[in-house]
Amino acid sequence: MDLREMPALRIGDLEAKIPIIQGGMGVGISLSGLASTVANEGGIGIISTAGIGMLEPDFNRNFREANQRALRKEIKKARRMTAGIIGVNILVACSDCYDLMQVAVDEGANLAFLGAGLPLKIPENLLLDESGRARIKVVPIVSSGRAAEIIFRSWKKKYNHVPDAVVVEGPLAGGHLGFKKEHIDNPDYMLEKILPEVISAIKPYEHHFNRSIPVIAAGGVYTGADIYNIIQLGAQGVQMATRFVATHECDASIEFKEAYLGCEKEDLVIIDSPVGLPGRAIKNQFLSEVSSGIKRPFKCPWKCLRTCDIENSPYCICIALTNAKKGKFKNGFAFAGANAYRIDKITSVKELITTLKDEYAIAAAS
Repeated sequence: MDLREMPALRIGDLEAKIPIIQGGMGVGISLSGLASTVANEGGIGIISTAGIGMLEPDFNRNFREANQRALRKEIKKARRMTAGIIGVNILVACSDCYDLMQVAVDEGANLAFLGAGLPLKIPENLLLDESGRARIKVVPIVSSGRAAEIIFRSWKKKYNHVPDAVVVEGPLAGGHLGFKKEHIDNPDYMLEKILPEVISAIKPYEHHFNRSIPVIAAGGVYTGADIYNIIQLGAQGVQMATRFVATHECDASIEFKEAYLGCEKEDLVIIDSPVGLPGRAIKNQFLSEVSSGIKRPFKCPWKCLRTCDIENSPYCICIALTNAKKGKFKNGFAFAGANAYRIDKITSVKELITTLKDEYAIAAAS
């Protein structure tokens, strides 16, 4: 293999031709359209399950059923459009986390990426079949070596089984962040610092189970040179989300994509989410009004996120993000990574991946 070419990413018996996972983006930003296109280009496409039922007409009455129905539809659509690798992103904090995981298993998704919490209570019959084989490949998303160690130690004891890979996400990511506010700009918590800690944490489990457990780096990965540098630090692949928003195939509205094109570096701010975590978003009038104390009354049809402080929340984050996906920014806002301001045009997924490959080759040759 030419060392200037991106290496393949192997997760168990799956092999992606390029080591790029398109990160899951809710509500409705990464669905079957984006995920299938990335998979067709040799990467791993991810359908986000966060608030996915809000795209169904009856979500106010049947939120749980709407979530499952919408996810089932999107996986089926993706399967019609690609023979590549398709995963789902599920928030552990979701009240129906394992219902959604069951849909992913039933519909033949290749992987489940589990974030926003530690997946320590997965029903064993959902994770493993009667013979002890995994029903779906599971990839937890962590922000520290300690979190990875807790998950792997628990799984080893409970299931005699461990996750198939792990994503370590740094503080430059968009959306909800697994860091305290004061740690987001602290050099000790940057991706390059925590990546080796996660690699070290899972090394003993690779030896014990005699298998490779790839570590995938996320949060602030923007160019092909970034991919090269991260792989040199020991990661087997990267997860990228922000960069895929400004593609023709992204499932968001053109207004949502244009919010990325129009933002400046100073527009990317850290907010306090109603779910109890800090998040990175693009500053707009909606967020300014919330910051000034204006509340957006809402009726919660069902507590979709266990950590949401419904009584004291100034707005429903799922409604706000759904509005943003549709381009209705008067009543919503967009999450985005720290590098969103660098995006200056909308391109195709194919063109983006070609650019990343070229940048990788240049970095590898230098």
